[in-house]
Amino acid sequence: MFLKLLTLFIITPVLEMAILIELGKLIGTLPTIGIIVITGFVGATLAKSQGIKVYLSIKKSLQNGQLPHDALIDGLLILIGGALLITPGILTDLAGFSFVIPWTRNFVRERLKKHFKGRITRMSNFQ
Repeated sequence: MFLKLLTLFIITPVLEMAILIELGKLIGTLPTIGIIVITGFVGATLAKSQGIKVYLSIKKSLQNGQLPHDALIDGLLILIGGALLITPGILTDLAGFSFVIPWTRNFVRERLKKHFKGRITRMSNFQ
């Protein structure tokens, strides 16, 4: 757990700064800032539109008396993706877009479901 937190709070921001510095050297300061602003705006807009779709899907499932399993996972991924997209950086933007864009989000969701099923199976074997 310590290594995950170390990566999240120290290594990732350092990598982001290094990438942004090198990108700034390559294409200039203003274009680099422009990329950060544009990806933040596009990401927030995409997260909002996808979030609305997921909300409507959850609402429809509940109205039909069904549990919205995939839609709830999608909602969480969109929330995380939106937060990553408004965080300045190239790596966080790539991760954020992968959580917000439907076809990549579907891939992430299915991987998460397999991960959770495996953990549940291991936990039930211990009891």
